[in-house]
Amino acid sequence: MKQYELTVMFHPDLEMNLTPALDKVAKILSDVKGKIVKDTNEGKKRLAYPISGNEYAVYYYYEVELPADAPKKISQSLNITDEVIRYLIVATDPRKAKYEAAKKAEEKEADAEEKSEEE
Repeated sequence: MKQYELTVMFHPDLEMNLTPALDKVAKILSDVKGKIVKDTNEGKKRLAYPISGNEYAVYYYYEVELPADAPKKISQSLNITDEVIRYLIVATDPRKAKYEAAKKAEEKEADAEEKSEEE
């Protein structure tokens, strides 16, 4: 499984009830045997230029693990999904994951040292 970042721009009218659209994207990801590692709602933002007559979009960011053939299938599904204005799926650099894991380990080590010093 390879790590990917998926950014989805949803129609701005869905801002108040985004759950059905999120469920649809989650189902698309699970159908291709993908795993959502992290998801973040970035909120409603103004677009640089109008897309399909929309000045705004609701941005949603996913970190996912997918098999090799999954990005093509996800693209095909998101292209015909009415709720999605635009999307971008990119492979992440494996060095980034190693860096973040090392950073977390250092933070845990520093916290452990602080606790031992306090005692």
